[in-house]
Amino acid sequence: MPYYRVVGEVPRKRHVQFRRPDGGLYAEELMGEEGFSSDSSLLYHRHLPTAILKAEPVEPPAASALTPNLPLSPRHFRTQDLPAGGDLVTGRGLLAGNADVRMSYVATEAPSELYRNSMGDECVYIASGRVVFESTYGALEAAEGDYVVVPTGTIHRWVPDGRVTAFVIEAAGHIRPPKRYLSKYGQFLEHAPYCERDLRSPQETLIVEGEEVPVLVRTRGGLTRLVYRNHPFDVVGWDGCLYPYAFNINDFEPIVKGIHAPPPVHQTFEGPNFVICSFCPRPLDFHPEAVPIPYNHHNVDSDELMFYAGGDYSARKGSGIDVGSISLHPAGFTHGPQPGAVEAVIEAVRQGHTRTNELAVMVDTFRPLDLGPAALSVEDPGYAWTWAR
Repeated sequence: MPYYRVVGEVPRKRHVQFRRPDGGLYAEELMGEEGFSSDSSLLYHRHLPTAILKAEPVEPPAASALTPNLPLSPRHFRTQDLPAGGDLVTGRGLLAGNADVRMSYVATEAPSELYRNSMGDECVYIASGRVVFESTYGALEAAEGDYVVVPTGTIHRWVPDGRVTAFVIEAAGHIRPPKRYLSKYGQFLEHAPYCERDLRSPQETLIVEGEEVPVLVRTRGGLTRLVYRNHPFDVVGWDGCLYPYAFNINDFEPIVKGIHAPPPVHQTFEGPNFVICSFCPRPLDFHPEAVPIPYNHHNVDSDELMFYAGGDYSARKGSGIDVGSISLHPAGFTHGPQPGAVEAVIEAVRQGHTRTNELAVMVDTFRPLDLGPAALSVEDPGYAWTWAR
């Protein structure tokens, strides 16, 4: 994170004696990235965060294998046809992935158990509904349109308020704002499409009593369920630059030009060998001879996966794409507007249409994406041929 925060009670100096009301010491926990040479936070627990009573192996989900995208083809998946079930951790239906990132979709009403992903950061986009994200850092309310960024190793759980749907991005490393939006000291620059004021993080600590508390832990070796002697939500205070936060897609300020701009203007986050972009409602390109719609394009180094979250997709009319759809356009394939879409949009502009109201989350990966079982179960088999109609 680009700025420092303090929540709850912390001593004036780091790593000095900090005592409980009964005279005992609070237990420090330093959460640090990249071998403690990058961002970190210092948490103060009432109990030892190291005290575990049991460790049990957990079988991975049966539907977790990936299949190569062969024969190479553009794809369309209808997430609205996927069944609800599980929770925001165990109910994730795997859509696509590679060694750097995995993307899933989930629809659920159930609260999750405590969970720690020790493989990398997560970015969870709430497509619909409301949920409370609880963690060792405190609680955070999230709703439709929110990205919730969860740092590696954070013990947390999700508590939905009714039905929630989410698009989940799991990284093999850290997810951060793009470097070009930040000063060399980490402050958002004036040209950035969002800033610190748009980010929401826990405002107070969350204390939960409990003993013999299970936590599901994901590591590179697989899944384990650890049983902690005391509930991990016992932090009386923390400070630092590493913590979970939420950012609403509607707070993204689109960068507009007189003629159509390429996808990097929509970039919101970056991860290891991938980027996350937000396509938001914005004025159409305003040059008098502009073609206010994407040109045919071939991102030769990336696979492009797009989650259509809301609005109207004039460039894709006739393709079958709708809200809840996911398209995958792999490197090796040129894609663009559907036949007739360019002239239709030019005519709409002549009639006074001046804005686009599309809302979408795009993940561009710099290594090929394989296909997950959830995606293959709801694929539109005719999508690849829609440009030839």
